[in-house]
Amino acid sequence: MEQEVLNVMPRIGDQAPDFEAVTTKGKIKFSEFAKDKWVVLFSHPADFTPVCTTEMSGFALNKKKFEELNTELIGLSIDSIHSHLAWVNNVKEKTGVFFDFPIIADIDMKVSKLYGMLQPNESETAAVRAVFFIDPSKKIRLIMYYPLNVGRNMDEILRALEALQVSDKYGVALPLNWKKGERVIVPPPKNLDEMQERINGKYDEKIDFYLVKKDLK
Repeated sequence: MEQEVLNVMPRIGDQAPDFEAVTTKGKIKFSEFAKDKWVVLFSHPADFTPVCTTEMSGFALNKKKFEELNTELIGLSIDSIHSHLAWVNNVKEKTGVFFDFPIIADIDMKVSKLYGMLQPNESETAAVRAVFFIDPSKKIRLIMYYPLNVGRNMDEILRALEALQVSDKYGVALPLNWKKGERVIVPPPKNLDEMQERINGKYDEKIDFYLVKKDLK
């Protein structure tokens, strides 16, 4: 049975809803896109608008950093493919910045509804500024929502992506404001024996048995 398209709110830990869509890089089927890679899927309210232009330029200028983190970018707005192409060309002509990643032409709002990007109290016809971090198994790992009038923070998007990958690789947690190269949190003990080992053990930094940090070697 074909999945009913509702304006649902996907949750962290959910499998990313699959879809087929026309993009500025051709037609894609999401479940087959970016095999063995992370994906950052992000929406913007409309083409040829000022905040969206700054944000899309930010993603484009940082594309190499995302590639170094094994991550593909996909943009989206409720505009036609012709509008997307004209906007991409206009920005390149005016600023020299090229949006060299697929931008979904979601004119029927199908993908926006699948991912809860339409929020009626903000707008019924424009997608809010949503960001979905999706791992190689196509599981949603982190979600950010911004209103129409506030641009995103590119440093935080990159920081959060790297934090997710470090957490997966080393089985650790990341403290407030963590950045690459800083100490990470060792998961708390799960039983009395582990607690005693934690109390007696030596670590790079120990506040108490439940808050221990270490350097990644």
